[in-house]
Amino acid sequence: MLYTICMKKNNLIHARTCVYNVNYHIVWSTKYRKEVLDDNLQEELKNLFLEIAGEKGFTIATMEIMPDHVHIFASAHPQIAPSYIVKMLKGISARKLFIRHPELQKQLWKGHLWNSSF
Repeated sequence: MLYTICMKKNNLIHARTCVYNVNYHIVWSTKYRKEVLDDNLQEELKNLFLEIAGEKGFTIATMEIMPDHVHIFASAHPQIAPSYIVKMLKGISARKLFIRHPELQKQLWKGHLWNSSF
């Protein structure tokens, strides 16, 4: 489905020094695959991810948040590394969720919301 979304549009983005259509399908899970992302947190995370993407200069075409993992299909300028996108999404979202929902830290040990890999 994501491939179809990307290829149907075939929207090339014209920047000053390049023409591109760079898309990433990124998947990561919560620490220990704990099912901590309930419906309220899922909606809050969606808004948070869109806010982060806007601030950091990339776009999110579509996303799906499950109780224990996240799927994001993002588009970015070639100068933005996929690791930077993941670092921003995971780092900022974890920090803000722990501030807004301190009860999450009781469910997850050592203050980590996300698994270190992606």
